[in-house]
Amino acid sequence: MGSQCCSERNFDGLSDRYKRILWIVIALNAVMFGVEMTAGLFAQSQSLQADALDFLADSITYALSLWVIGKSVSLRTLIAMIKGVSLSLMAGWVLLSTIYQMTGPHSPEPVMMSGVAIGALIVNMLSVVLLISYKDGDANVRSVWLCSRNDAIGNVAVIIAASGVWAAESGWPDLIVALFMASLFLNSSLQIIRQSLAERREASIPISNETK
Repeated sequence: MGSQCCSERNFDGLSDRYKRILWIVIALNAVMFGVEMTAGLFAQSQSLQADALDFLADSITYALSLWVIGKSVSLRTLIAMIKGVSLSLMAGWVLLSTIYQMTGPHSPEPVMMSGVAIGALIVNMLSVVLLISYKDGDANVRSVWLCSRNDAIGNVAVIIAASGVWAAESGWPDLIVALFMASLFLNSSLQIIRQSLAERREASIPISNETK
């Protein structure tokens, strides 16, 4: 059943339209990383900085996704697995830095948090709309969709965190949302790695049959 599932998700990115979309999404993510990280540092917001790191990771992984299009299954799945592992590492960083911040939670600037998060949400929703037709591709293509979806969810979460910070006059809502985002990164990481391994196994079946 796992093989059948993987064979249904076999779009490997070989499409001029898909490549153009990736270039647009890469540019949007790179710009938003700079904007959101700067705002996160000024607003002292852990969730904004976590979301900015997600933008940076997406810019790099989307560029890898673009480069690997048309390459062998083994290379495509290897890159997808690297992206999955990088998401796990990012989840770990967000988790540890958030735990550290919990030793003395401060109150971030909610107005800047919400304003930047709304702008980022608009950018990410555009990316989601552009990529939604390719959400069920191979592990490499699907990882792009999952990262874009995570960004949109993360922006909504930051807006909620900003509202909580304003209402409670406390930094705890910001830290709680950062923890949620870490769990989201980890979940996506596991999905990408599992699909990559399944596709590698499926691709190796004909080879093993020939050697018997």
